[in-house]
Amino acid sequence: MTLVIWGAGAIGGTIGAYLVRAGYDVLLVDNATEHVAAINTNGLKITGPIEEFTVQAKASTPEDVEGTFETIILATKAQHTQAATEALKPHLAENGYVLSAQNGLNELIIQDIVGKERTIGSFVNFGADYHAPGEIFFGGRGAVVLGEIDGSMTERLKKLHEIMLHFEPNAVMSDNLWGYLWGKEAYGAMLFVTALTNESIADALADRTYHNLYTAAAREILAVAGKLGIQANGFNGFVPEAFMPNGDRSQIDESLAAMVAFNRKSAKSHSGIWRDLAIRKRRTEVVMYDTIVSEAKRLNVPIPFTQHWINMIHEIEDGKREQSLANLDELKASLT
Repeated sequence: MTLVIWGAGAIGGTIGAYLVRAGYDVLLVDNATEHVAAINTNGLKITGPIEEFTVQAKASTPEDVEGTFETIILATKAQHTQAATEALKPHLAENGYVLSAQNGLNELIIQDIVGKERTIGSFVNFGADYHAPGEIFFGGRGAVVLGEIDGSMTERLKKLHEIMLHFEPNAVMSDNLWGYLWGKEAYGAMLFVTALTNESIADALADRTYHNLYTAAAREILAVAGKLGIQANGFNGFVPEAFMPNGDRSQIDESLAAMVAFNRKSAKSHSGIWRDLAIRKRRTEVVMYDTIVSEAKRLNVPIPFTQHWINMIHEIEDGKREQSLANLDELKASLT
């Protein structure tokens, strides 16, 4: 059985390299022709403090993919989900499925294209970056959770879990996938706020001057989740209950301290969001919050702080704003 990884960047490339090394037949698919060429010529190289190795792997651009496959792991940026899913659909076997290994609530988009019964979700929080064609930097391990979108525990989920254990030995299955995905959205909102500056994740979250900003960022997202009846799950130091309206200061401080400690251990000091803005000079995955903004409007849940930092991210993307601590001061003033 060939495992297809559609999007061989930070997430897909890291997972793919480990699965190739474990002996699986893996096809890496990516739009970056120079990345595909480098993999086919010299292999896929993993660097960083976890371990360093190179695997000889097969890679292809989407237009050159042939055949149909039972398992396709989609690992593109959130903003490319629609186009990527439409491109891979002809290559998905009738009895196959697409696993979303992405940031965001992209399972909602995938299921509309290939069907709910052919969609599986996952939550990933490990640290990795695309460094160069054929090279991925793996900076730190993090939670990996797999789940059916309807919460059922199926045989295919168990088989997928067995495969993913070759990448992350602590990967788990859950009947509350959406709880993890919404928890990641709340935590992700904090990361977007840190990316308004040039501070590392750990340094930003450790600065008590702006703790109220990270609290507000998480709290608004969790309010929308709560209105939908979703119980957000915690991970890697993030405790959703602490950031709910009834969470007290000590709970918030404890959770932030745990998140700082987790991020200090990773060689990936800055978020992929920051890297997109500061290094790669390209648009971020902030569009993944469009679904949340729409749901908040539908449910009449006010999220003014979320809309404020989203607008600031877009201004940086458009070259109208610089990354600076001054952005956090502006946000802080909006809360008073």
